[in-house]
Amino acid sequence: MAMAGEPAIRAEGLTKRYGPVLAVDGVNLDIAPGEIVGILGPNGSGKTTTILMLLGLTEPSAGRAVVAGFDPLRQPLEVKRRVGYLPDSVGFYDGLSARDNLAYTGRLAGLSRREIDERFDRAMVRVGLADVGRNRVATFSRGMRQRLGLAEVLMKNPQIAILDEPTATLDPHSTSEFLDMIRGLKADGTTVLLSSHHLDQVQSVCDRVALFSRGRIALSGAVTALAQQVLGGGYVIDVEARGAGIVERLRRLDGVVRVQTLGADLYRVDATRDLRAEIARELASSAALVGLRFAAPSLNEVYTRYFQEVNDAA
Repeated sequence: MAMAGEPAIRAEGLTKRYGPVLAVDGVNLDIAPGEIVGILGPNGSGKTTTILMLLGLTEPSAGRAVVAGFDPLRQPLEVKRRVGYLPDSVGFYDGLSARDNLAYTGRLAGLSRREIDERFDRAMVRVGLADVGRNRVATFSRGMRQRLGLAEVLMKNPQIAILDEPTATLDPHSTSEFLDMIRGLKADGTTVLLSSHHLDQVQSVCDRVALFSRGRIALSGAVTALAQQVLGGGYVIDVEARGAGIVERLRRLDGVVRVQTLGADLYRVDATRDLRAEIARELASSAALVGLRFAAPSLNEVYTRYFQEVNDAA
C-alpha cells in the first residue's frame, strides 16, 4: 500500500527496449495523490509504452514503477484494483448492452451484484448516459463509447485514472464535457495521468505536464515554469494600445524577451517579470492605452518552440 506522503505514481529509470530500438529511455516521474499530470510528445516518443509499463501490461527492460504503492509487474491485480485505464480505443462487446458490458468488468474486479448496480447507475449519470444503459453498445457513437469507457473507470472508484488520448475523436462539445468529467475525477481526489496531443486541453485541466521526446522526459513542470525555460519569459502580457512605434517602444523595456503583433492595436509581450506598470508608463505619453492584462503562456507555443529547437540542433 502507498504510505502517506508517497507519490501515487513513481517511475524510476523506467526503460523499454524492443530489440535494438530504445522506446523508453530511463524515465523518472513522480505524481502526487490527487494531481492531474499531462504527458505529451510526438508519436513514437514513448508515452504509450510508459503507460503500459505503469499498468503492468509490458515488462520494463530496466528500472521500476510503483503505482498506488504496488509494483505493477509483481502485483498486477493490486494495481488493477486501484487503477482505472481508458485506452485510446475502448473495446466493448457490441452485442451486449452497456449495463452487461460494465457488469462483466465489475464482476472481474470482484464487485458484488449490489455494488455493480449502485455504481453502474451512479457512473452512467455522471457521464451523461443514464438513459441508454439497456441499449446495445453496437448502437453507440464513438463519443458515447468514450463516455462508457469513463463510466467503466468510475465504477472502480479508482485511486488513479490513466487516460490515453481520451478526446482524440470527440467533437468540440463532447470534448468540453469530457474535460469537465476529468476535473470531476480530481474533485473526487483521484490522481489522473492524461496522455494527449491536444495541448490546449492538457493546459486547461492539468496541474503539470511532462514533455516526452525520443523516449525521455525532456521537460517537466507547470506551464508557466516551462514557458520561462523554453520561451525565456514566464510572463505573458497582452497590450491593447493605439499609436505609432509601439512595438519598438515595448522592445526597449528591460525584461522584455519578445513582442508579437496579434492584430490591429493588439500586442503580446513575453517578459521575465511583471512589466505592466512599466508598459503603462512607457506608453502613457504618446499612445492611447486601452487594455493591459496577463495572458496564460501557451503550451502550444512552448511545445512548438521546444521541438523547433530540437530539430534545428539536429
